[in-house]
Amino acid sequence: MAKKETFSRFDAAEYLKTEEDMALYLDAMIEESHGDPRMIAVALGDIAKARGMTQIAKDTGLARENLYKALSADGNPEFSTVMKVITALGIKLRAAPSAPSKPRRAARKKRLFAF
Repeated sequence: MAKKETFSRFDAAEYLKTEEDMALYLDAMIEESHGDPRMIAVALGDIAKARGMTQIAKDTGLARENLYKALSADGNPEFSTVMKVITALGIKLRAAPSAPSKPRRAARKKRLFAF
């Protein structure tokens, strides 16, 4: 008789062990999200679970249940909530151009008088 296989639901939080893992995971999710804020919220939720949602709730001053809801695929957190979570997680956001910029031409100086 064949053994029945069982599968468990994938939980990214189980694989986020270090600060570097968490930062790289968030970077990858931002890159792959193509502007979908739900993916970024879910990534923050995964990182918060890995860190301990109860502690993140204390650090942000938000209710744990509300954080679970806001940082889910169905959540729609306010930007202030996202920033509180990022701060509590000790993550730093940085901006970079999405495409290499074109070299700028030097501005021409206008002549005031023509001789």
